[in-house]
Amino acid sequence: MKILVLNCGSSSIKYALYDMTDKSVITSGGIEKIGLPDSFIKVKLNGKKIQIDQPIAEHTAGVQLIFKCLTEGETKVLNSLNEIDAVGHRMVHGGEKFNKSVLLNDEVMEVFASCNDLAPLHNPANIKGVNAVKACLPNVPQVGVFDTAFHQTMPDYAYMYALPYELYTKYGVRRYGFHGTSHRYVSQRVCEYLGVSPEGKKIITCHIGNGASIAAVKDGKCVDTSMGLTPLEGLIMGTRSGDIDAGAVTFLMDKLGLDTAGISNLLNKKSGLAGVSEASSDFRDILAAIEAGNDKARLAKEMYTYRIKKYIGQYAAAMGGVDIILFTGGAGENQWEVREGATNGLDFLGVKIDRDKNHSVRATEDIISTPDSKVTVCVIPTDEELMIASDTLDIVKGLRSKV
Repeated sequence: MKILVLNCGSSSIKYALYDMTDKSVITSGGIEKIGLPDSFIKVKLNGKKIQIDQPIAEHTAGVQLIFKCLTEGETKVLNSLNEIDAVGHRMVHGGEKFNKSVLLNDEVMEVFASCNDLAPLHNPANIKGVNAVKACLPNVPQVGVFDTAFHQTMPDYAYMYALPYELYTKYGVRRYGFHGTSHRYVSQRVCEYLGVSPEGKKIITCHIGNGASIAAVKDGKCVDTSMGLTPLEGLIMGTRSGDIDAGAVTFLMDKLGLDTAGISNLLNKKSGLAGVSEASSDFRDILAAIEAGNDKARLAKEMYTYRIKKYIGQYAAAMGGVDIILFTGGAGENQWEVREGATNGLDFLGVKIDRDKNHSVRATEDIISTPDSKVTVCVIPTDEELMIASDTLDIVKGLRSKV
């Protein structure tokens, strides 16, 4: 069975085509800068990267271009689009409506659209992707895999904000969390890798990239996570501030004369590593700036890893201990400095890091703690696309079994 996975962002589309007989990637790629004159698509095929520069006005045209690349020219891997058995979509914000992956039909899409105000940049893009596929492949089943679904097992005392309760009932203001597909994949995969059962295990999953979040996973279920109503809350990120005093927000709005759009832009796009360092939002650039003597870059790095460590400590307390800490995401998988800074000083939890091992591990599954460490610390590369493809396969198989 061939399954296409689509991840439609606000100005981009990532995709991967899987052969689910062996879960291999046939081809993958992505479109960037949708709506801009310098938009392009990059295709990965047989170890090569092929870039096609082409104006892509909006997401529907983007999906059509992906279909064209799959069936034509040097990027061709299918004789016909009819070879696609199903399409799985990353759906960003399902609110409280969805706690698992579902078959996308008109009723589901109507409910999903009702969550648009919770993710105004991403949900409409997700909907465009679904509609574009439906226009070209009306009989192919489509499945939605929600970023927020994995976190729906959080207890109410963990997801509620201490605001007037009617703001929750009227507007759904609560912590939802994001990166759920990644947290679900790595929390399952680390148990497979270590040969242990999720039941009885207390796991802290650290998804550290340009966007970053941490989840507390107990007995295979999420009990807390760092992102909130939006992806702004929690860790310091590339350009996002993470946790900040709400009083500081209103103070800055008054001082700088900012409206809601202006303060959102400040906190989401001008803060984080980029804002503190005044150098870059990329952790690799931060490290280079530190080497060059940039003290603001040093401060940004220390703030960044300190925040991760604080959340690890919080979640260990929330779960009454921790058995496994894992790092994933671009920086979590590749930057030993992040892992070292985030675990330094956690001896009281029984964490002992093998320094040489930690320095050598990049984007591979491995254990970076010492054999006598009470807590197993791992690097587990995430694979959200495979998780989406697997969920899609399960749902489509279920449909066929009912026929």
